[in-house]
Amino acid sequence: MTTPLNERRFANAIRVLAMDAVQKANSGHPGAPMGMADIADVVWREFLNHNPQNPNWINRDRFVLSNGHGSMLQYALLHLTGYDLSIEDIKQFRQLHSKTPGHPEYGYAPGIETTTGPLGQGIANAVGFALAEKTLAAQFNKEDVKVVDHYTYCFLGDGCLMEGVSHEACSLAGTLGLGKLVAYYDDNGISIDGEVEGWFSDDTEQRFKAYGWQVLHVDGHDSDAIRKATVEAKAETSKPTLIICKTVIGLGSPNKQGKEDCHGAPLGNDEIALTREALGWKEEPFVIPEDVYAAWNAKEKGATVEAAWDKIFADYQTKYPAEAQELLRRVGGVLPEGFSEKADAFIAETNAKAETIATRKASQNTLQAFGPLLPELLGGSADLAGSNLTLWKGAKGVETDAAGNYVHYGVREFGMTAIANGVALHGGFIPYVATFLMFMEYARNAVRMSALMKQRVIHVYTHDSIGLGEDGPTHQPVEQIASLRSTPNLNTWRPADTVETVIAWKSAVERQDGPTALIFSRQNLPFQTRTQAQIENAAKGGYVLAEEKGELKAIIIATGSEVSLAMEAYAQLDGVRVVSMPSAEVFMQQDAAYREAVLPANIRARVAVEAAHVDYWWKFVGLDGRVIGMTSYGESAPAKDLYQYFGITTEAVINVVKELTA
Repeated sequence: MTTPLNERRFANAIRVLAMDAVQKANSGHPGAPMGMADIADVVWREFLNHNPQNPNWINRDRFVLSNGHGSMLQYALLHLTGYDLSIEDIKQFRQLHSKTPGHPEYGYAPGIETTTGPLGQGIANAVGFALAEKTLAAQFNKEDVKVVDHYTYCFLGDGCLMEGVSHEACSLAGTLGLGKLVAYYDDNGISIDGEVEGWFSDDTEQRFKAYGWQVLHVDGHDSDAIRKATVEAKAETSKPTLIICKTVIGLGSPNKQGKEDCHGAPLGNDEIALTREALGWKEEPFVIPEDVYAAWNAKEKGATVEAAWDKIFADYQTKYPAEAQELLRRVGGVLPEGFSEKADAFIAETNAKAETIATRKASQNTLQAFGPLLPELLGGSADLAGSNLTLWKGAKGVETDAAGNYVHYGVREFGMTAIANGVALHGGFIPYVATFLMFMEYARNAVRMSALMKQRVIHVYTHDSIGLGEDGPTHQPVEQIASLRSTPNLNTWRPADTVETVIAWKSAVERQDGPTALIFSRQNLPFQTRTQAQIENAAKGGYVLAEEKGELKAIIIATGSEVSLAMEAYAQLDGVRVVSMPSAEVFMQQDAAYREAVLPANIRARVAVEAAHVDYWWKFVGLDGRVIGMTSYGESAPAKDLYQYFGITTEAVINVVKELTA
């Protein structure tokens, strides 16, 4: 028999905190926290292994609130279980610089594993967590000692299931048999527009069974049923589990429960008073009885669980000291000793070879060199490995070897990228993912989330311009590079040749505070001769590749394949400097003196050339300068014909420079 509502004191603590915080902010979503409170009570008090006093404990279970609009559910859970999230923080819900923003934000409050809000990406992140756990466990666990052994629990709602990214990620999760992923679907039948049955009639059970998931059904307000289903989910080790929980949104609100009225708006003071009465909750707003706090507090249990793991890890360290040290290094995000020096040696080797090859091939060569140095690399491509050249000789697919280092993501660009975010957040890996630059558009919001969460995810994009040729405008990127460059905290590199490619990869790997987009050509690009000083300056994002002959009159700025055009024009001009700018963002991070040395402010005759949308470059050339590039979509033809047709040629560069310096 289901427990009467007014006797669910522990779950009701979530409900009152949610409705009080939303009311005080006069903004928010009380319905989901109130509807999922009973599920959360069981999962967090009985199953979740975590330590509020050490939120970053390696072997903690991960919890993801994919329906992130219900953020007060997670904040209430963190507060009640003893994390450093006070009742004052709860009162500051949705206020400037608070630990409790409108959606869970990674890095704002302890215990928040990922930023959720864009629906569907949370469950995709959860797939990434589960993938990372399974792969890390396979790489480090021994038959007699398991040091990586935890679950990923995810709450999600109707909106998450309607978003296409959930299809991509959950399909792959079933294929990979991620048995330690347990998802709880808040099946309340309500979204902002009302009852979802008019626009969401999927057979969710059959959908997930087709993916290869175990699917269970429970009354989301029956604690015994939730408990039994969770036990059953954990017993199934070869499949992820979806527990479909039939719930009532806003449960406890006499006049608004079960309606869209409580989805995304405060209940109102009168309704809150009625809800308190229905819940049997006598305390004032933001007051939790001591016995409820005591029942929720997870500090002692968490310390005990972590201490038990510490003993296991101590045994592991004794038996397998090298592996233990390596695991700690990797989860700490520290690169192997000597990596930078070895990478520099490979740059020097690449420079000596002076190869004229496509930068996508130079990227693969770099992976071949870096891969053996970086066991934490976990790569993957959205079905285009043979074109992206993301496979290297040491790559092993995780679908056949759980201890592998490569994921065949299939044609799932968005899911792939959101999963990679989860992998990075889990720790122990540096994920890189790849597709054609044009199809970055499918993954755009997940790329944004990489940057927003400051995660070290390496986004590899090939076939970078009209230079890919005959596939035509549907495959030829025009505005995508500008879109990436305009993303805060994302470093975008478009290298001109083999040396700049290795430098770009090194920068991406060594970067600790955010993602990097690496943009590579399909076609061969001429090698550019450089001094050692120029190689060092290339790592600064922009540098003088060719010094002016005589008095400096004009500057040509170029990236990628267009650097060779700039150099061809340079050979026929006097008083012109060529600046290669593989990463404008990294260049802008340099000090003012260096930027001035490369681009002197008094030289107003500037030309930027790039086979991409022209708008980005105006901030570098100024109103007196010119940009040679794309202002339309491409066409289907051989690359040489396209460059001629769109006027991105050596002759065009020469003519513009002469015009500006006349």
